[in-house]
Amino acid sequence: MPNPNRGACGFQSTEFEQEYERPSKSELKRQMTVLQKLGEELVAEARDRVKRVPMPEDVRDAILECQLITNHEGRRRQMQFVGKKMRTLDEEEVAAIQRTIDSWKGMSKSDTAAMHALERRREKLLADDKALTVLLGEHPELDVQHLRNLIRNARKEQAENKPPKAYREIFQILKQCANKGKAADPADDADIDGEEIDAESDDE
Repeated sequence: MPNPNRGACGFQSTEFEQEYERPSKSELKRQMTVLQKLGEELVAEARDRVKRVPMPEDVRDAILECQLITNHEGRRRQMQFVGKKMRTLDEEEVAAIQRTIDSWKGMSKSDTAAMHALERRREKLLADDKALTVLLGEHPELDVQHLRNLIRNARKEQAENKPPKAYREIFQILKQCANKGKAADPADDADIDGEEIDAESDDE
């Protein structure tokens, strides 16, 4: 007698149920889209922030490389590569990245804008010697030789992939300059300092 649990093709109904338990194509596409957008968020962030996000080195390298590409087509291809790398992450790694991004969003818009402005100015100091001249014109009380040493050391840190100690010290000096001449808001300082302190612990 034919087995009542089997269909016309000879498969048990439980075999079909197992097949249905797999993620559907639409679900897989949704997951890919989420990871792609997560990668885009990271590419849009400041480089020193990305370097502190807990993730595999190859994924971080792909994101940092994408940030350097200015050609539209080249950036589009690299962004696709970032998405591909993001899909290699497991659930725990994705959750850790999402928690980090969420913690950034906890800062107020004004805090975030102020920090980004300092980060951009720091990048200019490393990229263009004229930026130091401008800074010294605004703050003549700064130690010129010390700043030059910090900038040189920060460039060396980046070139040799060393812990960014000088890089962070430049940030602190710029923050002090920004706060000079006005009453510093303790809450603002706590947010920005916390960002840098967290970074120190990550490197250790």
